[in-house]
Amino acid sequence: MKRALAGIRVLDFTTTIAGPHCTRLMADLGAEVIKIEAADGDLLRSRPPLREGASTTYGQLNAGKQSIVMDLKRPEAMEIVRRLLATTDILVENFRPGVMRRFGLDYAGIKDKHPNLIYCAISGYGQTGPSSGLAAYAPAIHAASGFDLSHIAYQPGRDRPDNCGIYVADYFTGTYAFGAIMTALAQRHTTGHGQMVDVSMLETMLSTLGPEVQMAQFDVPPPGRPMFGPVRTKDGFIMPAIASERSFQGLCRAAGREDWLTDERFAVYGNRRLNWGHLIDELEIWSSTVTTAECQAAFDREGVPSSPYRTVREVMDDPQLAHRGALATVRDHGGEFKVMNPPFRFSDTAVAVGSTVSALGEDTKAVLDAAGYTEEEIGKLAASGAVTLL
Repeated sequence: MKRALAGIRVLDFTTTIAGPHCTRLMADLGAEVIKIEAADGDLLRSRPPLREGASTTYGQLNAGKQSIVMDLKRPEAMEIVRRLLATTDILVENFRPGVMRRFGLDYAGIKDKHPNLIYCAISGYGQTGPSSGLAAYAPAIHAASGFDLSHIAYQPGRDRPDNCGIYVADYFTGTYAFGAIMTALAQRHTTGHGQMVDVSMLETMLSTLGPEVQMAQFDVPPPGRPMFGPVRTKDGFIMPAIASERSFQGLCRAAGREDWLTDERFAVYGNRRLNWGHLIDELEIWSSTVTTAECQAAFDREGVPSSPYRTVREVMDDPQLAHRGALATVRDHGGEFKVMNPPFRFSDTAVAVGSTVSALGEDTKAVLDAAGYTEEEIGKLAASGAVTLL
């Protein structure tokens, strides 16, 4: 079965999370992704879990890619890049704006020679504008975008923003970049021309705050207690997501409180929202007398969208994920580990993460061979420091 991006070549100048997430999705769809790294490698190569010096954190973002080590400050390395660009469809980079220009690899500098190239630049604030030169990582973007303060507004009684351990901005931005690149690739089929794709982490995160963007424009009261929150059970908590009249009716039946359907505090959505805290207080009179499993069973019988709170370890054992083939086994020089396949499937095209992770510079010689360099030329490049061979 031919992969969706078979025959597409990607030059990957990205590091850490957002860019590598984007390019791994392309590798999962069959693109040839050549990851260009400095001699010390992507910084995630040193992040735990580590086995025999190999990082699974790095591996899950870079499986299925080739790794070539080059010193982009050397003119010989620039010549290699220029040769590779002649057969490249997509270039992705996530340096701070201006870095690729110093290398002579900015879009303006190469587009005339490579008019069919799709060039994606991922950055914190965009390629131009008063903030474009600022350094950016996901935690700073979470704060800068309003995401953190919007989140804490739904946590009554708290005034200190949450610590950051899950890098939402990176994964969302990488996914937006992937979608934008695929759109540009589709348009190239009709126009014959590539183009620049400029993806901003700041705008990505603001795009997740749809209701908050609307409320910021108008004089409306603060949200107060949110309608989605944990409900206590006899042995823990459960999350019911009551987003429709049907789900509210199911909640009433599950709790044995059909009187709520005519209670003026709850019967109409507007009143229900204002009195949500009272509804949960009354719901917990029942839910706290049953186990989480019993509460979930009652909700399931009545079609109430809900879930117990689970650890990632528990989710990874979910039979639904096994049925979907959601987890794949990947190998690096430290051994085997599991990673997530992309969360989408095609009816007639295979989608799967690559089965191996290249060691730093493992594919340098193979990439140079394929680009037409002779053994003697490769030796000279290595001797000059332009490339590093394993």
